[in-house]
Amino acid sequence: LISSVDPKFLRLTKVDDRIYEEFRRTFRDLRVDVLDPEELKSEPAKAKWRPFCLSFEGVVEDFNYGTLLRLDSRREYTEENTIFG
Repeated sequence: LISSVDPKFLRLTKVDDRIYEEFRRTFRDLRVDVLDPEELKSEPAKAKWRPFCLSFEGVVEDFNYGTLLRLDSRREYTEENTIFG
């Protein structure tokens, strides 16, 4: 699905724009093209991620589920390039 649709037209939830706006407000300096695992899983990062996710409780079904992420978006999904977040 993701590779067959231009991502700017892909909507996974009715509140995608709200999620993205809040994400950018909360994680203003987070690089998303090349992720640093420390910025996702350190204690200070968890202190920011927890309230961010909880703000969508009751708004997004399965709001607190994890997902597989590529650390470097230019590379393929491999064991070395993947993190559970």
